Amino acid sequence: MLNPRQGAANVKKFLGFSSLERALTVAGLGPAILLGCSVTQSAQLAAYLPAPSYRVLMPIPAAAAAPQPTAPAPRELVDALAALTGDFSGIVGVAVTSVDDGWVAASGTAMRRLPQQSVSKLWVTMTVLDQVDQGRIRLDDPITVTKNDLTLFHQPIAALAVREGGYTTTVGELMKRAMQMSDNTCNDKLLRLVGGPQAVREFIARKQLGAIGFGPGEKLLQAGTAGLEWRPEYSMGNAFAQARARLSPAVRRAAFDAYVASPPDGAAPQAISMALARLKRGEILSASSTDWLLRTMAGARTGRARIHGGVPAGWEYGHKTGTGQDYLSRTAGFNDVGILTAPDGRSYAVAVMIGDTTRPIRERQLLMQAVARTVVAHHEQLRFAQQQAPQLQPQPIAHAQALN
Repeated sequence: MLNPRQGAANVKKFLGFSSLERALTVAGLGPAILLGCSVTQSAQLAAYLPAPSYRVLMPIPAAAAAPQPTAPAPRELVDALAALTGDFSGIVGVAVTSVDDGWVAASGTAMRRLPQQSVSKLWVTMTVLDQVDQGRIRLDDPITVTKNDLTLFHQPIAALAVREGGYTTTVGELMKRAMQMSDNTCNDKLLRLVGGPQAVREFIARKQLGAIGFGPGEKLLQAGTAGLEWRPEYSMGNAFAQARARLSPAVRRAAFDAYVASPPDGAAPQAISMALARLKRGEILSASSTDWLLRTMAGARTGRARIHGGVPAGWEYGHKTGTGQDYLSRTAGFNDVGILTAPDGRSYAVAVMIGDTTRPIRERQLLMQAVARTVVAHHEQLRFAQQQAPQLQPQPIAHAQALN
């Protein structure tokens, strides 16, 4: 136990930290660890070109009103999250929803639609499972992926798909690859299976998930973000990266800025965290589909140094990450969303979305870990208070009748 002089010195030292440092210290980190198309356009011509548009050939359904928080958020948790986002350089939104109590603690740009990138695979998978619940699809239905299905960037299944005859698997296994390995080609194949982007948008609207958008699909989304028009040959090798590298800086910057300002796949962190809480409560899918998806998310292999890096032993975290393209030192979308479950069974749906930043990857990861540790610290503090509460209650007077 500190003596008063030591305590005063430590308080002075603590208050000397930045608000981010203080929040990280409370969370258990401590300040020590703080931290294609024509390619001959000139820069002059590019400056007058319109920003790339993301055309949607079918109407986007109006978003139905999403359920609202059912209880006020704990002020100390809101303040701690605000300290974290306030000191982070970039566009960042954080939302934490109590699955059990219904409150939402949010900070930063939690109400703004930020780039989802591969987080949007969640909604494709949910749409598939919704059709499973309707009897339209079975998890063991066979499905074949060929080289004609290839997309771009991360697609581990490509090595199997390019074989003669392609690669045949099941719908369930394809979803696991999309969710756990974040395979873009698997996700795109599933997207076409359920009826394309419009089917996913209709699912989101029907389930009243709120401010969650869905883009035009991986190929068009990534091409537009880069400033390119999609070509089939971009799915092979490094063709996409090479075409993108030949674009003028002005074209790249205009496309990147347009995407960050109004991402066609944009979603609000608060809407995502509330949707995940509803998923956990069994309000979106059947019991069997809910269990299947939660177990699949728990087996995710991506982003182990993001939120997962701040999850202590005994806790569980099932999640989906998302990472966008880089332009110079900027990244459009660096995300982690999931469900954090305590040893006592209480759960929190967490969404940390960095829409645009120049901060090093390690600092982004540390921010996410700090959010996890902050939620854990709040839970432990609440549990301790609940354990102490019975001891603070007035004790009944023994032999009350004798006092009359």
